[in-house]
Amino acid sequence: QVQLVESGGGLVQPGGSLSLSCAASGSIFSPFALGWYRQAPGKQRELVAVITSGSNTNYADSVKGRFTISRDNAKNTVYLQMNSLKPEDTAVYYCNLRDVRGMSYWGKGTLVTVSS
Repeated sequence: QVQLVESGGGLVQPGGSLSLSCAASGSIFSPFALGWYRQAPGKQRELVAVITSGSNTNYADSVKGRFTISRDNAKNTVYLQMNSLKPEDTAVYYCNLRDVRGMSYWGKGTLVTVSS
């Protein structure tokens, strides 16, 4: 069983920065991609950013130029650096791992609140 644990969420003012991390453990068959998703109140869960084993990245249009995803393969950890935060970034952020078989695993989420 694969376990994902997010950390780093909290309250931040508009224009501020926050860093999230997600550590993976357990029987990981072969990681293919790690990503961050978020779900705001009353909205569907959406992709924020994803990074593949080849370090290719993809971002939602709403966060391009502000967020950066990275990974440390030795530590089985993925990070999300969030800059120039806006109130609309407020959401529960979830870590996701997808292996080469297409299996997907989720963390329990961490709350990010952007407010003055």
